Amino acid sequence: MSLFNSKVEQCFLNESIIKEYSTKVPYIVTDSVPKLGIMTALRFLEWVSENEEGVISLSCDKSFKNFIHYTHHFLNTWDEKNTKKFLERYGLADLKKPKLSGLQFVQMDEFYPISPKQHNSFYNYVNENYIKGFGLDPNRALFINCDDIKLYNNKSYNEIFPNSKIDLSLRYRQAENFIEKQQQQSIILIDDWCSQYEEKIKNKGDIGFLLSSLGSDGRIAFNISGTSLHSNTELRQTNYATQADAAGSLGGIEVAKNRLVITIGLETITRNPNTVAIVCAAGESNAMIIKNALESDMTTQYPSTVLQRLDNSRYYLTQGAACRLNDYIDHFYFHTEWNFEKTERANLGLCKKLN
Repeated sequence: MSLFNSKVEQCFLNESIIKEYSTKVPYIVTDSVPKLGIMTALRFLEWVSENEEGVISLSCDKSFKNFIHYTHHFLNTWDEKNTKKFLERYGLADLKKPKLSGLQFVQMDEFYPISPKQHNSFYNYVNENYIKGFGLDPNRALFINCDDIKLYNNKSYNEIFPNSKIDLSLRYRQAENFIEKQQQQSIILIDDWCSQYEEKIKNKGDIGFLLSSLGSDGRIAFNISGTSLHSNTELRQTNYATQADAAGSLGGIEVAKNRLVITIGLETITRNPNTVAIVCAAGESNAMIIKNALESDMTTQYPSTVLQRLDNSRYYLTQGAACRLNDYIDHFYFHTEWNFEKTERANLGLCKKLN
């Protein structure tokens, strides 16, 4: 196991119950969800201190509320005694207070179509929590604003795509009537917009710091299972796992089924070899997909395995999320004192194995 080049990560690794990893990508285990937020916030501030005009892309998943909270907390109390002790504990005693105002933000993904004025749009989330919340310059940011994407004859998406239904087969087949012709031309315009968005990211020097959750199918951003490992920004359909995950935000599975997404691709995420890419996960419900993401070779079945390309990719996990990793199981059974819980787990595991 190589040492982490981040002081924050090395300090949290020293506190972790798992200090060595055999997975394809390094990970750090914490004992609580709030501590996950603290580690993420401190690592972000550590990176910003070295890259005050860097390019960042941060998740709109609601699970990152602790990350946002602790980032504000540390910045607002930077010179206070308790915070200084905390910074010293995690290797940042000599760090000057980072400035976030110079950062360049890249919106990771968005439902399509959705009004940017809707409270559940990612555009709204980004502007409220990151642009206004962190004091970033909107003129240096890249947004996925559905209202700004031109369609056929400058019509709105409500006119072109009634009920938000978009047939992407029009990319490849002949339009059968005038309505489909309008939709076909509009899809081409959206694809052109996505290509231009990708070029704008390249022109910024590509993403330097990415923070993402992990979807139930192993996706990062909206790169669902089966996505090409060389994908760029594009409009694409979702799968059932993504629709189920998004149903709560969009108002039910029937609404989610009709929404496509615009997302940066796996190539977009990994093109800069120096990118710090962090995936956070909590809870035993995520344990199996975490195991697949961390212990599998690079595969389109689990899109997050593409992070194996990056030397600075990391997973930050709670003990629940890590509980199915081979490292964790080995530590649980062989590196601590035996107890009744272990007997129960061993018996249940054997019963399941024997069916």
